This record gives sequence, structure tokens and C-alpha cells, in this order.
Amino acid sequence: MWIFGYGSLTWKVDFPYTQRVVGYIKGYVRRFWHASIDHRGVPGKPGRVVTLVASEDPEARVWGAAYEISPEQEPEALGKLNVRERLADNRHEVTVYDVKGQKVHHPVLVYVSSLNKEMILGEAPLDAMANQIAERRGPSGPNYEYLFQLASFMREEVPQAEDEHLFQLEEAVKKILEENSETKYSVHEGAQDRVSNSSFS
Repeated sequence: MWIFGYGSLTWKVDFPYTQRVVGYIKGYVRRFWHASIDHRGVPGKPGRVVTLVASEDPEARVWGAAYEISPEQEPEALGKLNVRERLADNRHEVTVYDVKGQKVHHPVLVYVSSLNKEMILGEAPLDAMANQIAERRGPSGPNYEYLFQLASFMREEVPQAEDEHLFQLEEAVKKILEENSETKYSVHEGAQDRVSNSSFS
């Protein structure tokens, strides 16, 4: 079995796996449109984490990491994933390509946003999303940490890739945090301190 992660699974994996391959899937874009009320926010004050949105461009790419799980590891891995991704009850089978454009495996399982519309925050002006991410926090830590960790993954492991939505949000949130003097976050330190849990693949 293979699992594809495009959010927190790119930097934090709490299940056993045989190998990890950085790669991409086609036909989707990654957006901070999913509500997090159990990890990066709380009920009434949800954080924003990523989900997949179908793209009109069949060649659109979302980069992440694919994990191979052996039959012996499946029960433990799925048990942890089903708890971690309990708000992502929509699952798809996709094809993953590695950095050279070669197919990694097919099919690969990916967790997508809940079918519950209450969990879909949806599109909003950039400033509104940035303010929400800068302010919200949950049991797994501040929402901005999730954003910064994902941006660090992209820069470190796929520097050739583009993700305008992600990097525009990162820039906007950093500006808000600096202006509010709430925190001084080092990108370098954040890239090294990859210990926090989060809810979304």
C-alpha cells in the first residue's frame, strides 16, 4: 500500500513505512481551505490547513511525499492515519510521479477534505486567510507553524516547484506576525524543529 501526503505528512510521519519518495500528483491544486478544529484550531476558532482541489489544468501539480507501507505495517499505519485524518473522510486513488517524472506506483491512497461542508472554509481574500492562520492555534500548536513547515519542505526538497498560494500566504503571515510582534519565527529554526503534530496529510 502507498499513501501520499501533501500537508503535515511531508514533515511528520507517525506510522511505520518501508520507503519515502518525494513526488507529485496531477490534476489538483493545494489550498488552505480546510478547517482544523482538533490540531491547528479549536471549535469556533478553526485554523486553516490544506486540502486538494480539482484543477481545470490536468497537468497541474501538487508536490508532497509518498510512503510505501508493507502488508505487515498496514494495520498500525491505517489505525494511526484514520485517527489523524478523521476529519478527512474523502479518499481518492491517485498516481504519483517522482522528481524525474516516473510513476512511483498506482494506485496511491490520498486523504482529502471531509465531505462535511461545515469543515470546508473555502476561498477567502489572502489577507483574511493570513490573519486567520496568524491568530489561530490548537492542541498541536499555532496554525502558522503548519504553514511554515510546509513551505520549508517545498524549499528544501523540491526547490524547483512552484506553489504561489502557499508562498504568498507564508509571506503575508510573516508580515502580520512581525507587525504584531507576537513572535519572531526563524525559517531555519523552523525547518530543523519538525516535531509538532498536525491534522492534515
